[in-house]
Amino acid sequence: MLTRAAVRRIVTIGIAGLVASAALAVPTAAAPAEHDGVTHREFTAKAGGRPVEGDVVEVDLTRPGVRVTLLDSGIVASRATVTDMANDVGAVAAINGDFFDIGRSSAAAGPAVRDGRALKAAVPQGRRAAPPVAGAETDYAFTIGDDGAARVDRLRLEATVRAPQAEWPAVALNQHAVPVDGIGIFTNVWGDYDRARTLCGTDEDPTAPCASDRVEVLVRDGAVASTGSPQGGALKPGEIALVGRDAGAGRLSSLKAGDAVQVDYALVAESGVAPKFAVGGMPIVREGEPIDNPIANRERAPRSAVGLSADGKTVTFVTVDGRQTDSGGMTLPEFARQIAKMDIHTAVNLDGGGSSTLVYREPGASRVEIVNDPANKTPRLVSNSLGVSIG
Repeated sequence: MLTRAAVRRIVTIGIAGLVASAALAVPTAAAPAEHDGVTHREFTAKAGGRPVEGDVVEVDLTRPGVRVTLLDSGIVASRATVTDMANDVGAVAAINGDFFDIGRSSAAAGPAVRDGRALKAAVPQGRRAAPPVAGAETDYAFTIGDDGAARVDRLRLEATVRAPQAEWPAVALNQHAVPVDGIGIFTNVWGDYDRARTLCGTDEDPTAPCASDRVEVLVRDGAVASTGSPQGGALKPGEIALVGRDAGAGRLSSLKAGDAVQVDYALVAESGVAPKFAVGGMPIVREGEPIDNPIANRERAPRSAVGLSADGKTVTFVTVDGRQTDSGGMTLPEFARQIAKMDIHTAVNLDGGGSSTLVYREPGASRVEIVNDPANKTPRLVSNSLGVSIG
């Protein structure tokens, strides 16, 4: 039986361990499928002496009507397949997004912005459900700003709770982990996942017991509607739940029903350019060079990334297959080297393994189809994805 490598080959690039080969084979496949400004192609590489199959979707942001957006189920603490997210909005392509709190809340680890609206902020580095990349914190994100350019940015939460008796900082927005001694803000986009469970663990020990001191204050129409223990259940539009743990619980305990409360929050971009769209990701390529990464990661696995050109006008989705008979996958350093060989200026690593999924809608088709070869027999439900729309 012909393998994917035999029937779908465009580029062959050799990588032995962490040493990249400069040899490029002459393309042997037909021209890539193409929309106006969005193309898909396949490639074959090598890692650890084994072939690795990969896919690329390239997006030209200068083409009229082409845009990249955040896709999700509409709720932060929930999941859906990349295929369903893409088909629900008529996207022509999509790739899985950020690492997420798998097996628990399903909320993404990093910041998320959709249509200029801040959906969530980043959890502390020690609460991320994946090994960190050297020098990268969880507030790094792939963004497209108000200026229309793509960039890798940092999005810092600035949030304040103003009450008659005091003013306090808030350190979490729709996050699955509220830092010790902190106050977290939850809105209706969080969903119905139990907010009490966001007050468990610490950065040093994510499995540590839940905080013994914890309080939830429900704010409605600018005033305290109720106080009590944190709970589950979806909030209504316009409602805000302030959840405090440890010292944060002590601060919120001073509030009582009827108190006027003002809650302000924003994700502030380090670049100074407000994001129209953002998804969390860890930088692995910068200025065309793979980032030196001492991570003790020896597993060759499926990988996903999003990259951009030096001018921020071309966005590239990349996946490599792994855990397959015809595709052995890559370590994270190997993946970074592979991406750098593709003339991608900057790139961030997205969730990989069983989450790695790339979908594309062929010209003339009505729905997207999975074009990579996911490791799981059935597509994994993921927290969010990056989608490409035209028109």
